[in-house]
Amino acid sequence: MGVIGGLWRWRHNPLRRGTDLAEAWVALSALLLVCLVAPFVGFLVGGAAQGALQRSVREQHASRHRVTATVLRRTGVSSPDADYETATGREARTRVVAGWTAPDGARRHGTVLSGLERPHSGDRFGIWTDAHGRLVARPLDSATATTHAVLAGIGAALLTAGAVEGGRRVVMWRMVLRRYAGWDRAWDRAGPDWGRTGAGS
Repeated sequence: MGVIGGLWRWRHNPLRRGTDLAEAWVALSALLLVCLVAPFVGFLVGGAAQGALQRSVREQHASRHRVTATVLRRTGVSSPDADYETATGREARTRVVAGWTAPDGARRHGTVLSGLERPHSGDRFGIWTDAHGRLVARPLDSATATTHAVLAGIGAALLTAGAVEGGRRVVMWRMVLRRYAGWDRAWDRAGPDWGRTGAGS
């Protein structure tokens, strides 16, 4: 609003220079771009990211299966492992040798990380596998995908706003340089002794 008010005041001001009006228009244009274009770009990017991520969620849920594994024996305790898809974020994982039945009916076994604190032979826990029983990461859930899409949209909007502001600063810098160059030319035309004109010296 200050930019618009400045433009209105400068319309008929006798002290107005052409560069003053140009600077005000550049500022107004940048403001409109930040307020209108940046959110639109963020909406487009966020929507595209949401579509792609939700397709990935559907594909992962279709190709990955949660099966129950049975502890055969414990092999040792691993360091805390970050699982960013869980609500807790970090949990201690215990490495065990376990067996499980693949979705295609084949029996599998191997060393896996379990969420059991003190696993014993025969304990059960869930793992994620593909259709042939090979271990895979847990599929992305819809809420996490939406969060990533929103963050992508916000990031795109902020980058757009930053680019507009950077462009505005470059334009203003060039305009200031041209103003200084004009002052230098006017000073050269006035001559070095303009201040003594008519002083009788």
